[in-house]
Amino acid sequence: MRNREHPVIAIDGPAGTGKSSVTKLLAKRLGYIHVDTGSLYRSIALLSLSKGVDTTSPEISPRDENTIVEVAKTAKFEFKLDPMKNPANRILLNGEDVTRQIRTPEVGMAASKVSAIPEVRGALLDLQRKLGGSGGTILEGRDIGTVIFPDAEIKFFLTASADERAKRRLAELEALGQDAPTFKEVKRQISERDLGDSTRAIAPLKKAKDAIEIDTTMLTLDEVVGLMERTVKDKWNGS
Repeated sequence: MRNREHPVIAIDGPAGTGKSSVTKLLAKRLGYIHVDTGSLYRSIALLSLSKGVDTTSPEISPRDENTIVEVAKTAKFEFKLDPMKNPANRILLNGEDVTRQIRTPEVGMAASKVSAIPEVRGALLDLQRKLGGSGGTILEGRDIGTVIFPDAEIKFFLTASADERAKRRLAELEALGQDAPTFKEVKRQISERDLGDSTRAIAPLKKAKDAIEIDTTMLTLDEVVGLMERTVKDKWNGS
């Protein structure tokens, strides 16, 4: 028996596999709401960095961790759609549009550290479930199908080669008009983040047992979205 009129769709996978681009287009085609959970953690990281928190050390100091947790508990988020801007999906943190600021490599690395703090994940857990729980929603991240929505009706896990992911990341930074590091440096950052995300004690990056894995390395965006759209319609209409 269905609990929702429309499904919750979980899309997980490491950085650079195309999750954000795929989710935006799939949501548009299906008429679903896109909830970018990764932007929440990036926003917490951005605000924490602005308060002088050091996330470059192997271990975050107790003092800095307290600051990060306080930021997570008090931050106010809002998702807005503005077709006149690129990207059109905007995220506001405490009333300020931080869509572009949260996409820097520094913030991405900090977000990996921030998201490993149990109190931070706890602070954002209810928010994410509230944003997506009504159904007709697509959430993308690293633990959507395993922790946030283990009962999601449809789950995907995207993968891609390290080289392809680094190439995509460079293109993303250039599209945002940001100074991009070298290909070698981006690939190193991706590998480092993969290690941190997959080995952290709390909600590590891993494929849910009932997730459909898609290797996007040799596929175009339209091919990936087309495959996922057909899968959603077949599974939901056929259930």
